[in-house]
Amino acid sequence: MKEFIKYVLQFGNLNQQQIDLIKSKAFELELHKDDYFSEAGKVSRQIGFIVEGVTRVCYYNNKGDEITKYFIDENNLVVDIESFDNEICSSAYVQALTDCKFICFNKKDWQELLNTIIGWDTIVHKIISKALIQKIERRSPLVTVDATERYLKFLEIYPNIANRVPLSYIASYLGITHSSLSRIRKNIH
Repeated sequence: MKEFIKYVLQFGNLNQQQIDLIKSKAFELELHKDDYFSEAGKVSRQIGFIVEGVTRVCYYNNKGDEITKYFIDENNLVVDIESFDNEICSSAYVQALTDCKFICFNKKDWQELLNTIIGWDTIVHKIISKALIQKIERRSPLVTVDATERYLKFLEIYPNIANRVPLSYIASYLGITHSSLSRIRKNIH
């Protein structure tokens, strides 16, 4: 829990009473590798903070191919914010790629924090804005470069993930085949 509080305090100030309220609303969740935190076609009912592990956000394209949109590792929030806020079905899956530990909040308790803690909505807005900017910054450099450059950029952007997740997911994220990625890795290592 202390990791989550430390993370939140980067975005704004909270007093001890507010911190205690946040702690009282949180619950721990553990997922095994390959389990889903949330699923496409279902309404996202919880917000999670990754204490340990790596997840990926993925979807299936119109040909039925599984596409990895991005990875989320420790000290980051996990939520399909559109589904969670608007109570609509999610279009993506959030899957644990390793065993994961989360600090979570359900919708009702999260809403209570928003209604009770002055400034919590501002803190949450800053966290979500940072996550969106990070998502764009991580994706943008990969759009215009060749496959080798994409992989090298991936290693820069996600230094703690490359050796923790299956190559097939990295290949999917980079938009290349598994065999191409294997060839690229062999050539640069």
